[in-house]
Amino acid sequence: MRRLEQKPGMGAELATHAALGGVVQLRAGGTYAADSLSLAMLLMAGPSAAGEWSAVVGVEDFGVEAAAELGVDLERTIVVPRPKDSWLEATAALVDVTTLVLVRPTGRVTPAVAEKIGARLRTRGAALVALGDWPRADVRLRATEPSWVGLGAGDGHLRARRMVVEAVRGTAPPRRTALWFPGPDGATRKVMEPVADIADLRKQESA
Repeated sequence: MRRLEQKPGMGAELATHAALGGVVQLRAGGTYAADSLSLAMLLMAGPSAAGEWSAVVGVEDFGVEAAAELGVDLERTIVVPRPKDSWLEATAALVDVTTLVLVRPTGRVTPAVAEKIGARLRTRGAALVALGDWPRADVRLRATEPSWVGLGAGDGHLRARRMVVEAVRGTAPPRRTALWFPGPDGATRKVMEPVADIADLRKQESA
């Protein structure tokens, strides 16, 4: 079993959820900003499912069931839901012992604070996922174009949600991919060819 102290080295690739393949690659020492909790948990799921320890700071509405469905190993997850004004100290301490920290800052993050945390991430070989804005984040991700599938003209059941995830690194053109989040089969994955996805959805509706 991987211990808290056994972490990847600076710059090492971290396991990244397959749904995000080709869009973003998590690395030890990196900072990532996500505009939604579901997307932040998807980023967290890759390393966690691979056996790394992770932590969640300042996210009172962190849904453990939703996280587990994405692949987050709750037995290797430390949750500090209400750090109040001590969110920075809690984050810094958890960077020392876990591979990925998901944080929702409870106050303004200045560039100086971001650099301080960034230096610690690089030294400790950890990654940070910020829920919301984070100065000088290596990659910024946002979920766009959400649409639900399954509702008819006022009837039916929601069966799947489709969205486009966009990742921006510096001044480079954004990378985009369409995801089922979740798909007709309940899994989060990239959108397949339209014919295959329609057949999958119809199969689910007829079950």
